[in-house]
Amino acid sequence: MTTFCFNKIINSFAYRVLYIAVCCLFGFFTIVEAKEAKIVDRIVAVVNNDIITLFDLNQATGPYLGKIKEDEYPAEKEKQILFKLRGDILNQLVDEKLTDQEIIRSSISISKNEVDNAIEHIKELNYYTDEDLRKQLLMEGSSLEKYRENLKKQMLRAKLIDFEIKSRIVITEKDISSYYESHQELYGGEEKYHLKNIIMKAPIFADKKEKLAVLKRMEMVMEKIEKGESFEETAKTYSESSLAAEGGDLGLFNINDLSPQLQDAIRGLKAGDFTPVLDTEQGYQIFFIQDIVTTEGKSLEEASADIRDKLYRDIVDEKFRTWIKDLRKRSLTKIIR
Repeated sequence: MTTFCFNKIINSFAYRVLYIAVCCLFGFFTIVEAKEAKIVDRIVAVVNNDIITLFDLNQATGPYLGKIKEDEYPAEKEKQILFKLRGDILNQLVDEKLTDQEIIRSSISISKNEVDNAIEHIKELNYYTDEDLRKQLLMEGSSLEKYRENLKKQMLRAKLIDFEIKSRIVITEKDISSYYESHQELYGGEEKYHLKNIIMKAPIFADKKEKLAVLKRMEMVMEKIEKGESFEETAKTYSESSLAAEGGDLGLFNINDLSPQLQDAIRGLKAGDFTPVLDTEQGYQIFFIQDIVTTEGKSLEEASADIRDKLYRDIVDEKFRTWIKDLRKRSLTKIIR
C-alpha cells in the first residue's frame, strides 16, 4: 500500500496534482507505525489545485469550541451546532483558498514595509510596545512571525477586494437622496413619550376574588387622578413600583419600543393625559403622559456621509457574495464528507 506523510507534501505542480488525485481516492493520509496504518489527517476539500485538510479545519474551528462547551447545550443540540459550525467554517476556508488563488493570478503583492507599517499602527491603537505585542500573542498561543504571516494574508485579500469590487462601486447623489427619502424613520424627527406609571400587583397565585380586590383599589386611585390629584404624589402613595419614590417616572420612550398593548393605549393621547387602568403581565397599571418630546431630525446634507457609508458597505457585501459565487462556479471545488 502506498503511504503518504503529511509533513512531506510534494510541491511541484505535476506531483501535486497526482498527490491530490490519490488522496481523494483514499480520502486520507496514512502513516505506517508498528505494522499498522493509522489515520493522522485527511482531505476535507479540494479547491482547484489546492487542498484543505482536517487539520486546517480543526485549527480554524478550535477557537469556537470552548464557548460552545461553556453554553452547556444538550448533547444532541451541541452536535447540531458543531456540525453547522464546521460546515460554515469549511465554506469560509474554501472562499479563502479561492481568494488566495486569485491573488496569485492577479499578481497582487504586499511589501514587507507595508506589513511593518500595519503592525506599528496596530501597536499604536492598542498602546503596545513590541514586547507587549509578543507577550499578548504568546498568551494566545501564537507568535509575531505567525501574526505577520496572517496579517499579510488579510492585507492581500483586502487589496484584491479593493481591485475586484470596491474600485468599481459608484454611489451617486441620486442614490443618497433616494435612500434618505425612503428612510425618513431613520433621519426624520422622532416623537418620544415621557411616561410615568402607577402599578398594583396581585399575588402570583391570586384567585379571581383577590384580583378583583386589587382592581377595585386601582379604580379608587384612578378616581383620585380624575379629580385632579397630582399623578406624581398619587404614585408615591399607592404605586408598588420600585420607582414610586420618584413619582413613577419611567423616562423617555419611542412608541415603537413599547408593548403593543401600551402603544394602543397611548396613541393619540396628549401631554397631561393618562390611560385607563390596564391589565398587564406586570399587574394593573395606569400610565401618565408627562410630555411628548420631538427630537430633531437630520437634514439630507447632515445624513449624506452616513448614508454613503451604509450604501457602500451594503454594495460591497452584495458584490463580494456575487463575486465569490461566480468564482466557485468557475472553479473545480469538491467538499469531501
